[in-house]
Amino acid sequence: MSVALFTLGGTISMAGRTPDGVARLTGADLTEAVPGLAGLPVPLEIQDIEAVPSANLTLAKMLDVVDAASKAISNGATGVVVTQGSDTLEETAFLVDQVWPHSQPFVLTGAMRNPTLAGPDGPANLLAAARVACSPAARDLGALVVFNDQIHAARWVRKTHSTSTATFASPNAGPIGQLVEGQVRILTRPGRQDGVPGRAEPADLDAAQVALYTVTLDDDGVLLKGLADTHQGLVVAAYGVGHVPAALAPVLGELAERIPVVLTSRTGGGSVLRNTYSSPGSESDLLARGLIDGGFLDPYKARVLLRLLLATGEGQDEIIGAFAQHH
Repeated sequence: MSVALFTLGGTISMAGRTPDGVARLTGADLTEAVPGLAGLPVPLEIQDIEAVPSANLTLAKMLDVVDAASKAISNGATGVVVTQGSDTLEETAFLVDQVWPHSQPFVLTGAMRNPTLAGPDGPANLLAAARVACSPAARDLGALVVFNDQIHAARWVRKTHSTSTATFASPNAGPIGQLVEGQVRILTRPGRQDGVPGRAEPADLDAAQVALYTVTLDDDGVLLKGLADTHQGLVVAAYGVGHVPAALAPVLGELAERIPVVLTSRTGGGSVLRNTYSSPGSESDLLARGLIDGGFLDPYKARVLLRLLLATGEGQDEIIGAFAQHH
């Protein structure tokens, strides 16, 4: 019995600069700096994967980590912890949540202050993540993000601040749990959603390119021209509840006739609506033109989901059904 710890680099592992770049701590280095790990009911089994900034992670790389984590579970691990950079953590966590088939928790964490700074948060986050990973209370919750003694569901968590140690929040739901005096307290248990079936192979991911287009004031839509010739899907980060300039509505409608186009909100919280507004470019107009309702999903997670669905060969009906879980 153990908790499988996979390290992927990031701020949590930064140990200063060297003539060749940035020095990185190994998993053994990280755990040595964490008082309290020895008190866990099971030991940590460390696997150093690759020390890279999270900006360099890919869907294919994270799926490889999921495969390695699944093997660890098959070998008796009670849970999984992954340390990585925080920049893409909300997206990698959601990716994992879509493909993680086990009841054992898969916990992602990192740090906002590296170990060379005063008050690094990495050791506390790692200890909290390990406690969650070996807690029976955290089973059947899918992928979780543990930061600042809060436990967040992958489907809702967002990075909300560029530097704060309290950067991770879940605007639509709040954290689903907390750590109190070292004890895991689950406050609410969201039901597991249907994940993405099948295994997306690297070649299939390469062939399933999904663009993300953020609508802005006085948007001329010129970047949308020819997009269906170069991409297999599109996520639109629209104003507010799902609005775009009227001139963009027919452009998006034409794209939706050729590729899946998912409508989301650029606001960072709340759902797109369905039938409150009816003017050209409104949410009801866009949905009538064939765009897919992204519900509560933010644009970044919607892009991850759409790419996974396309890479596993899902059709339009299956894609609509997958996004309907987030309404």
